[in-house]
Amino acid sequence: MFDQYLKQWGLTIDGEAFVSPNGNLLPVRRGDTPAILKISQAPEEQAGSQLMAWWAGDGAAPVLAHAGEALLMKRAQGAASLARMVADGRDDEATRILCAVAARLHAPRSTPRPALVPLEQWFDALWSAAATHGGVLEHSAKAARALFAAPQDPAVLHGDIHHGNVLDFGPAGWLAIDPKGLYGERGFDFANILCNPDEASAQAPGRLSRRIAIISQAAGIERHRLLQWVLAWAGLSATWMIEDGAEPEGRLALARLAASALDGSARGSD
Repeated sequence: MFDQYLKQWGLTIDGEAFVSPNGNLLPVRRGDTPAILKISQAPEEQAGSQLMAWWAGDGAAPVLAHAGEALLMKRAQGAASLARMVADGRDDEATRILCAVAARLHAPRSTPRPALVPLEQWFDALWSAAATHGGVLEHSAKAARALFAAPQDPAVLHGDIHHGNVLDFGPAGWLAIDPKGLYGERGFDFANILCNPDEASAQAPGRLSRRIAIISQAAGIERHRLLQWVLAWAGLSATWMIEDGAEPEGRLALARLAASALDGSARGSD
């Protein structure tokens, strides 16, 4: 599947091909430039490639070429990892880096944006799941409906910002990969940070409140609204996991934490 683009773009193979949830990938070089050739048939991944090209290396990995199913982007060469940073006790620093990358991606551009999926459309699965399963998913759906009823700060969204999708590009800094190509309230893009890089670190005692405080300050988003986005996103993520036959308890547990924090805020304001 790579041969056509190896020839078309003058690439040499520079490693073993591998498969990720986002497509088939092959390390290559174009001249002296290390790159990744990604092939995906998924419409959302192809839309993400268009968005990567639109960002033009500002907050996202630079795109060297793209055509339909194929994307050629520069390869991260830095040795640092946000997940490892969290494991080393530097969660605050990792969270601030993710916020800084999100801010760059959300910034307006002078060029017309590519076709994007409305954020609310992504939540379709949550409505029926909440009606079927009840529990905290009902609270997630309620939070999502409240957010969509009074949207704020619309922006071009990455759609999947987390510790594994923001990489160390050395002198170029931290840059994002694998966007989903959404358009909606920018607060959504911060919610997935709270679910990552793994369930243990996401649910560590006091971690949710500390991350919310850091993100609120860095992004300029009110704490209550961020918690609503975490509750909504965790419920949607759990819904997708249920559909895929995966164990959703980690996401449901985070949704409960967010719901509890929101309930505490509401009581405190009475």
